[in-house]
Amino acid sequence: MENPKIRFKGFTKDWEQRKFSDIATRESSISTSTTDVPSVEYEDVIAEEGRLNKDIHLKEAVKSGITFDGSQVLYGKLRPYLHNWLNPDFKGIAVGDWWVLKPINMDKKFLYRLIQTQQFDNIANQSSGSKMPRADWNLISNSEFMVPFSKEEQSKIGIYFDSLDHLITLHQRKCEQTKKLKKYMLQKMFPQNGAKVPEIRFYGFTYDWEQRKLGDIYGSIGNAFVGTATPYYAEHGHFYLESNNVKDGQINHNAEIFINDEFYEKQKDKWLHTGDIVMVQSGHVGHAAVIPEELDNTAAHALIMFRNPKEEIEPYFLNYEYQTDKAKKQIENITTGNTIKHILASDMQEFVVDIPKYEEQKVIASYFCNLDHLITLHQRKCDELKKMKKYMLQNMFI
Repeated sequence: MENPKIRFKGFTKDWEQRKFSDIATRESSISTSTTDVPSVEYEDVIAEEGRLNKDIHLKEAVKSGITFDGSQVLYGKLRPYLHNWLNPDFKGIAVGDWWVLKPINMDKKFLYRLIQTQQFDNIANQSSGSKMPRADWNLISNSEFMVPFSKEEQSKIGIYFDSLDHLITLHQRKCEQTKKLKKYMLQKMFPQNGAKVPEIRFYGFTYDWEQRKLGDIYGSIGNAFVGTATPYYAEHGHFYLESNNVKDGQINHNAEIFINDEFYEKQKDKWLHTGDIVMVQSGHVGHAAVIPEELDNTAAHALIMFRNPKEEIEPYFLNYEYQTDKAKKQIENITTGNTIKHILASDMQEFVVDIPKYEEQKVIASYFCNLDHLITLHQRKCDELKKMKKYMLQNMFI
């Protein structure tokens, strides 16, 4: 018999093949929600994570659905590719397209992980209906799955994945909390409503901030190359910075475009250098980022470039100021277009920013850079744990 590639020490007995109908049964008892027995709907659950996104006990609407008492697991049969599932430890009402699955001589936590495996997913997505596909119970219930004979092994597997989920949730919450802190401090550490100083300030800084036009700060505010660059794309070559790479104050490499040597050299007078700022001018307008040292001498496409400062300015300070609600509203006021939004480099010449002395700029920029670093660390750890979970689901099941 076949066994999983990765297995806990001490378990050697072959896994057995069982029909899903011998592993779990569907509950069908209908009832209505109350304050003590809340309803669970698709919109209450974070897809793929199996977490509630709200306190469902605060929901006021009375809903009808399938009763569960904490001994079952929930599987979203509508659009099974969305990966909606939940392992509740409370009594409730499953409203909408849920299967409420009761384990039969099976560890509940193991069953919860089994429905997350690739094998189960493949069968569930052989669904009926094109616009509103639903998993087919007849197909699922008659499909066979390999399961451990030992309930102890089932339990250990379930507990292991619970621990992984706990770590993922921990890092996600820390990431979300840090993002909330950053958003709050962006509104408190920059002047609001005509004030000359921010509400929250680092110790030792007391003087008023100044309002300045960007055209008085930068010697060059203009467009990167505007036009069709597709003929110059290359499989390998020079990284070409585009609007897709600029989001939420940072440069990402999610989608990379490269250009050939000839086209790159033609844009030499528009190369970006360390400390320059770029801003998206079409689409998700106003998103900006600072050019880091590793992207010195980079060519760009369809971005507004802020270069050649006339005075000592901390670019990261300005980058964070662009992320404040005040700056976003100002950008919104100069935005044109309905379907695709645009801003002009000439309008950014007149854009007004609040500027403290250089030393305070550096301290503020450093504070927000540290917050961004924490956000990145938690997100990276979360992504690594999710990859590990996916790998272990593939290798601890058959």
